Amino acid sequence: MTATNRKNIGFLSFGHWTPSPQSKTRSAADTLLQSIDLAVAAEELGADGAYFRVHHFARQLGSPFPLLAAVGARTSSIEIGTGVIDMRYENPFYMAEDAGAADLISGGRLQLGISRGSPEQVIEGWRYFGYRPGEGQDDADLAREHTRVFLELLKGEGFAQPNPRPMFPNPPGLLRIEPYSEGLRERIWWGAASNATARWAAELGMNLQSSTLKMDETGEPFHVQQAKQIREFREAWASAGHAFEPRVSVSRSIFAITTDQDRAYFGGGDDREDQIGNIDANMRAIFGRSYAAEPSRLVEQLAEDEAIAEADTLLLTVPNQLGVDYNAHVLDAILTEVAPALGWR
Repeated sequence: MTATNRKNIGFLSFGHWTPSPQSKTRSAADTLLQSIDLAVAAEELGADGAYFRVHHFARQLGSPFPLLAAVGARTSSIEIGTGVIDMRYENPFYMAEDAGAADLISGGRLQLGISRGSPEQVIEGWRYFGYRPGEGQDDADLAREHTRVFLELLKGEGFAQPNPRPMFPNPPGLLRIEPYSEGLRERIWWGAASNATARWAAELGMNLQSSTLKMDETGEPFHVQQAKQIREFREAWASAGHAFEPRVSVSRSIFAITTDQDRAYFGGGDDREDQIGNIDANMRAIFGRSYAAEPSRLVEQLAEDEAIAEADTLLLTVPNQLGVDYNAHVLDAILTEVAPALGWR
């Protein structure tokens, strides 16, 4: 598969809240309710996706399925997703039930991004949720094992022995997790920080989410490394011979400066560069640059981003603490002032 120009464009919210008087989201309730309202607004503007980041032990969105179901009930066409759910914390069986219910409520619009997750607010937080790696394994192995179980459950095959004297009549044969949503298995995405995990995701038949950071594997600019990751993913997918075409998303912080308010928030110059850092003791990471400029300048800059060119979906990270109206303006500016000039619309 070659690079595609037309893009699905959605937002990705980290769902922050803080009691600061400068924040429009001062409580968990503010963030949850405004997340729903922003998804409704995004759909009305013609955006394609509403995605939410999941973090535990933090003043952020930590329980995605009630939110996803609520968004699904309030909207009719926009894709609803996560980017990402940390599988170290998840019970795959309960998760399969919740995901099936949310997908059915939305009419099959769930796009579920999962991964090992990133360093959290507490040390080994998944242990407080009752999970720990097996003998000789680490937390990455734990996440992958939960993922394999979850993917198996989403096939919808029976595996549980029915009670011979049930309270309610059973269908014949072994029983599966209910509610079951047909097609959800093909709408699972893996958030990959390395080329190797991107290939692993392809082998298992998961779509690819690549964020604003990845392991620095070659020393090249971020967008170049990310584009290579995407190409390796697609090569591995083709070799695996799956029966459906994969999707690939990349995340970016992009702000079109069209008003004085935009300039006050993001007008610090358009000379932003990639950053190098360590997200844990053993991982040297490269963080992709942010884009903030007048629309004509943005068009020039984004046309040079190799990874965006390779992806079919672009997730715009939004400053959710600035409120629904301002974030709707941010999305509208990209959809109307930038995307058409790049052939994304």
